[in-house]
Amino acid sequence: MESTPIDGKFAAEDVASLRSELLNAGLDSWQAAELISSFLNARGYGISSDGARNVVGRIDALHCTLECMHQELEMLALAM
Repeated sequence: MESTPIDGKFAAEDVASLRSELLNAGLDSWQAAELISSFLNARGYGISSDGARNVVGRIDALHCTLECMHQELEMLALAM
């Protein structure tokens, strides 16, 4: 069964999985930025290196909820 986006580019289940991995993997900010970049690339989107590091900082500083993280990714994803 394929996950489809409801309110945007990314399915809530996919973002939840990414968030869980970011919270539990013990990654540093560079590794977390790379994980976000890989997540977007796998779905046909890109993000600048600076953009990925900035979103990691905002997610961490704001203790982002799933909805917050979803919004951040939606805003920063660049169509490739």
